[in-house]
Amino acid sequence: MRTKKLGPVVQDYQPGRPTGGAVTLATVLLRVRQYAAAALPIALGATMMWAGVVTLLVTTRASGQELNKELNEAVVMIPKKGFLFTVQIETTIYTPEGEGPFPVVVINHGKALGDTRFQERYRPLFAVRYFMQRGYLVAVPMRQGFSKSTGHYIGAGCNVESNGRVQAEDVQTVLDYLVAQPQVDKDNILVMGQSHGGWTTLAFGALNYPGVRGLVNFAGGLKQEQCAGWEGTLARAAGSYGEETKLPSLWFYGDNDSYFSPHTFRQMHETYASNRGRATLVAFGNFGTDAHRMFASRNGQAIWQPEVSRFLQQLGLPHQIARRQYAGAPSMAASPRTDFAALDKVEAVPYLKDKGREGFAVFLTKDFSRAFAIAPNGAWGWGSGGDDPLKRALDNCNRNGKGACRFYAVDDAVVWKE
Repeated sequence: MRTKKLGPVVQDYQPGRPTGGAVTLATVLLRVRQYAAAALPIALGATMMWAGVVTLLVTTRASGQELNKELNEAVVMIPKKGFLFTVQIETTIYTPEGEGPFPVVVINHGKALGDTRFQERYRPLFAVRYFMQRGYLVAVPMRQGFSKSTGHYIGAGCNVESNGRVQAEDVQTVLDYLVAQPQVDKDNILVMGQSHGGWTTLAFGALNYPGVRGLVNFAGGLKQEQCAGWEGTLARAAGSYGEETKLPSLWFYGDNDSYFSPHTFRQMHETYASNRGRATLVAFGNFGTDAHRMFASRNGQAIWQPEVSRFLQQLGLPHQIARRQYAGAPSMAASPRTDFAALDKVEAVPYLKDKGREGFAVFLTKDFSRAFAIAPNGAWGWGSGGDDPLKRALDNCNRNGKGACRFYAVDDAVVWKE
């Protein structure tokens, strides 16, 4: 069985979407009905190839993103049956060429500020390419209430342990669907995640799901400053997960993480390990201006990829490159940091008029990897995510910049030189 290739490799870069507003039951039911036709083939036959469903979903242009045919990217709605109605979990799947069965990695997303419904579909392409080169099928679910997934985000208030366990239910739903597919190796699974997704991964580990060989946690946790003693609560919850988890795990945290201090993440790790949890901590020190963004940064690959390769080898999972076609073209090199001005000092960006400054403010809300370019005539452009946001930033700028565009900022660094 071969996978069906879909869609051109295109990314849209549009201003930030509005946030706020409660989800009404009528809205949820409407969204369930909208996805019912697309999800029906999955619900009727778990062994059906998901590529056949994608053609029904492409027209929704999930979060303004088209599909990457080079990576056989597909978006499916996986049903999660509930007491009253079925929630649909928007899941992006990247499948290597060939018949399989393929080992699986599930990558869990973080939680952005604002309304979770307006969070964009997560596409961690650095990690996707890393795993596809090693022959993995990669699944990236958007949990309940995020992006195009239906239902409500369930926060559980200050009960951070319960929060993680509820999020883990969605990961279980996705894996239940995946392991029923003939192209999936149900005995060789890795689950990983970043930030809130890392916390979800640790909670999921407590389920000891059959076939999962290990867990990878990138800066996992949930910062709840409105809750008294939240750091201690986070550590105790980690200890509770560790007590129930039989799987080995690999943890990545940095000293200048804007969410979790060294004291916080070390306390989490120590409590997890003291409760019989098997966890190796990679404390990599400072990273840029915020270690919390290491996993999403191109420069972060040199930190996590060798460690993950060793972890995969220890687990007996594929760890060597076997499919170089998924490496992608070399990315454009970034200029070195100059610290011409503080990154968030919008008024310091040269040449820009009001619209350009508004565009730079939008750029600052985007996740890594990202770049912003400017030209002497006031032209500007930015790129975020995908394989080469630097090239796209220059291309967007040069539509009006007459070839004179240069980078002002890349990721969290100002690189402009007068």
